[in-house]
Amino acid sequence: MTDTSWQPDLNNYPGPKYLALTRALREAIRCGDLEPGSQLPTVRDLAWVLHVTPGTVSRAYQLATQEGLLAATVGRGTFVAARAPRLGPTQSLFQERDLKSEPWLVDLRSPQLPDVGQGVAFSEAMARIGSGLDAAWLDYPSQRGEAPLRAAICTWLSDRVLGPLTAEDIALTHGGQNGLMLVFLCCLRGDRPVILTEDLAYPGIRHAARLARAEVVGVEIDAQGMIPAALEAACRRHGAQILVLTPEAQNPTATRMGVARRAEIAEIARRYDLQILEDDCYSVAESTLPSLRALAPERTWYVGSLSKSVSAALRFGYVVCPTGMGEAGRLTAQHGFFALARPVSDLCLDLLESGAAQELRRKVQAQFAERLQAVVNALGTFDLSWQPGLPFVWLQLPSGWRASTFARTAEAEGVLVRQADEYALIHGRAPHALRIAVAGAIPRDRFDAALATLARLLSRPPSDMAV
Repeated sequence: MTDTSWQPDLNNYPGPKYLALTRALREAIRCGDLEPGSQLPTVRDLAWVLHVTPGTVSRAYQLATQEGLLAATVGRGTFVAARAPRLGPTQSLFQERDLKSEPWLVDLRSPQLPDVGQGVAFSEAMARIGSGLDAAWLDYPSQRGEAPLRAAICTWLSDRVLGPLTAEDIALTHGGQNGLMLVFLCCLRGDRPVILTEDLAYPGIRHAARLARAEVVGVEIDAQGMIPAALEAACRRHGAQILVLTPEAQNPTATRMGVARRAEIAEIARRYDLQILEDDCYSVAESTLPSLRALAPERTWYVGSLSKSVSAALRFGYVVCPTGMGEAGRLTAQHGFFALARPVSDLCLDLLESGAAQELRRKVQAQFAERLQAVVNALGTFDLSWQPGLPFVWLQLPSGWRASTFARTAEAEGVLVRQADEYALIHGRAPHALRIAVAGAIPRDRFDAALATLARLLSRPPSDMAV
């Protein structure tokens, strides 16, 4: 039940109004004025009562949610979760679902890689590694020992326009998510720093931000990604420190930012002294466009991994640091985990130097291209956004369908999809849309059947169904 009678006196709390409201929420929950499970007023309703802006209330709700005091669900509202802050994360990064116990389900939520011989390639590489084991495997791994692998990553990235790049600019990580966290730990400062990102964005960004005690603020996007005017307004209002972007393959909308827009974004970042985190883990197969790292090499941290092109099991990623900041990135990694485990670093080095990684990537891209064509053939008559070489599509639902309703209906018919709500920030608005993965690990006949199921459901929105 919504507690519409709660009206704190913000004059009792010095400082900015959003911090005053956050403190009032803490005290009201701890003393029992707001009971666990009670629903708070909407952002607009409480803003009206307190004579503050909706943004002030939204920011306070977001801070209290990050502390674990409140729980927010898109479409349902904000509820009191606990009387004391919880320790550690309060949400999982992704849902671990045992599909072996539900074999009838086809999972189109994540673009699992196809089997193109990774097991054989890894076995051969490990045999080569095993023949040369020495006493170095008894000691702690070191950043200096990773220099050959960093050089191999420079070659791996030679088809991208990244600006001046040497092995000294690279820090190695345990996958792309670890790369995000490394950049946050390296760059954020102060008690409650602010990170700006697209208002529909990969959920891992906000989870990593919470661990870094940072606040995430969404910035409006359009068909080219983040809108420069909206970014500048957010910079003026929030005093952010990091801007997180996916210009090449926006996740989840599959849009691509044009060169002029990238240049404008880079100039705004310079003007407001923002560090840029360019997430290219979901990368298109080919690109000749200059990256943000090429346009603003003095402030851009380019994050990538092998998870979407070779194997997610490797947990291997990299950060191309801004010019002159490679040592800072590597020291941050060293303080967190010394260096990569020798089995991982030696295996990845062998795969890259032997050419096996490049061949696996080529085969993966070829199979994804075939399946992407199947998705476009099956669903192309609907409002579909996609890019060649990208292993997911973005589908705006026909009138009559809500994302949550469609996802439940599709699951009842054996198909799992990811709705837009999962990419919206807390208190953000999500369109009635889906991200559908070009899943490569599913047998082709089941994949095609799942697409046929989705096409049938899309053509019959609830308003047209018999009752």
